[in-house]
Amino acid sequence: MTISNAPIGLEPAPPAGRSKRRPRRALNAGAPSHRGDAKLAWILIAPAMIGFLVFALYPTVRGIYLSFTDFRLLSAPTWIGVQNFVTMFQDDVFWKSLGITVYFVVIAVALTLAVSIVTAAVLHRVTESTVLRGLIILPFLISGVVAATVWSWMLDAQLGIVNQLVHALGGDGIRFLTAREWAVPSLALIHVWKNMGYTSIIIFAGMQTIPPSIYEAGRLDGASEPKMFMRLTLPLLRPILALVVVLNVIGAFQVFDIVSVATKGGPADASKVLQMYIYQKAFGQFDFGYASAMSLALFAILIVITFVQMRLLRASESDNA
Repeated sequence: MTISNAPIGLEPAPPAGRSKRRPRRALNAGAPSHRGDAKLAWILIAPAMIGFLVFALYPTVRGIYLSFTDFRLLSAPTWIGVQNFVTMFQDDVFWKSLGITVYFVVIAVALTLAVSIVTAAVLHRVTESTVLRGLIILPFLISGVVAATVWSWMLDAQLGIVNQLVHALGGDGIRFLTAREWAVPSLALIHVWKNMGYTSIIIFAGMQTIPPSIYEAGRLDGASEPKMFMRLTLPLLRPILALVVVLNVIGAFQVFDIVSVATKGGPADASKVLQMYIYQKAFGQFDFGYASAMSLALFAILIVITFVQMRLLRASESDNA
């Protein structure tokens, strides 16, 4: 019989070379307090699941199916295989609309990114006014139709306030929305005005994650504010900038409401972006099969562009890693 010398209330130490492990207690999912949790969870997520199935998944699957059919609304869909895609590759209007869309995307994304970075830097390094931050995000909350309507009045060649200012400065009036060379840039500026507030807030939030000690070290080294912005802020914002670029490219490729209200694709189809052409084919000519094929092509283009951007910008890496 062995008598332990351990103090009363304490367990004897385990033998040398062996460690005593107490078994971990798993959560008792069958306890009365946890019964019915699974049912409650399904009830809570059911509205979102139903909405996703009805308004997202089913239309997507239906659109993919229609892209391989000849469907003109008044007749049942007829399976024609890849004929819609063959027609699309031979359609000059499709390629012209795609080119106009790319032109719009380049202008809109470049200007949005440049203006948003400067705005976010001002909010981060110059002012802490919450009122100013609220005003920055305000245009994003306005409907695209309303924004396009107001800017159409402001850019009117005869009575628009912008041309009134141009005349006051001694210049000639500019037909912003009715001249071929000005239509797409003008639409891009409207898009920038509407979306730069949201993008600025995202970049501003990213700037707030940068430790202040990095800027203090830069000041000790004698770096100026512009130099710290170029050498410190921008490299550390690479993941945020990658996200911003991807979101803005996707949003710009899907532009429709601004074009539909401001120019309706004119003048002479100079601003007929791909979304406008898809809409005209579907709801103007009731060729839903061909419109679905172009929509699927646009979806594939966005997937490829997003993948390439994420690879080039190394969104998952950062210089402070």
